[in-house]
Amino acid sequence: MKRRTFIGAALASTAVTPVWGEGTFEVTRTQAEWRAMLTPTEFAVMRQEKTERPFTSPLDKIYAKGTYHCRGCDLAVYSSKHKYDSGTGWPSFYKSLRNAIGTKEDNKLFATRTECHCRRCGSHFGHIFNDGPQPTGKRHCLNGVSLVFKAA
Repeated sequence: MKRRTFIGAALASTAVTPVWGEGTFEVTRTQAEWRAMLTPTEFAVMRQEKTERPFTSPLDKIYAKGTYHCRGCDLAVYSSKHKYDSGTGWPSFYKSLRNAIGTKEDNKLFATRTECHCRRCGSHFGHIFNDGPQPTGKRHCLNGVSLVFKAA
């Protein structure tokens, strides 16, 4: 089996497992309610921890002043002041707003990563890496479909 085929099969095997159990966060919905309010891509990313294709999110190139909110519950989670162009094809920030995100260990791709999600509804945003700019040195590499931009 080729490496790409193996990795693709490993990723696909997790496609039907929701990220969180119902009732774990302040804002909760049944899987049916999530499916009704989200597109299939949004559901796959936000509720099943999938990743949108790079360079497909219009939010990647928005640098206007404003705030990025969780698509699942409208919590303000990132400020445009902390956004930068990482060149990765996903919206990137060097920090989140205070008390906006939660994190957990993610071991799905043969390495340990830090997954970040909305602290209020549990929607998956992306991952945090240690290769970002100062002052934090962090790169919050996010899926644009998980966010809504609200201009200042």
